[in-house]
Amino acid sequence: MLRQLSLLYSFIGLLLFTSCKQEKIKLKSGDLYGKWKYIKVDNPYSHPPDSVKSEELQIQKPYILFSRDSLQIWWGGGILSRGSYKVAGDSIRFTEIMTDGKTREFPFIVTKLAGKDLIFETSGEDGSRVTAVKQ
Repeated sequence: MLRQLSLLYSFIGLLLFTSCKQEKIKLKSGDLYGKWKYIKVDNPYSHPPDSVKSEELQIQKPYILFSRDSLQIWWGGGILSRGSYKVAGDSIRFTEIMTDGKTREFPFIVTKLAGKDLIFETSGEDGSRVTAVKQ
């Protein structure tokens, strides 16, 4: 009897766990418009994992600025990166304009967009995860 109850509870737990998948975010450009101040930057996929210290964020005052068709990333009072973007599902497809005029495209995967909170990340070993709040 005790074994049957244990199996039943395990089965119920498994059902609850598998039914609680996180829904993918469906982005709209208008949801992103404005200035988003970085409050946390970490590199979870590096070996070992790393992060930018909060003191560094306070000094450098980084943020990402979305307008209707352009994106700018600011760090230390200057533009670190700029270009255009498009949204597709849970991704921001960023086309960066390099200093030599060439372009490169890469995605920012948005894992959270709720009210004034935004979390996005890039993939790969050099990837970063940014937590930002709307100003």
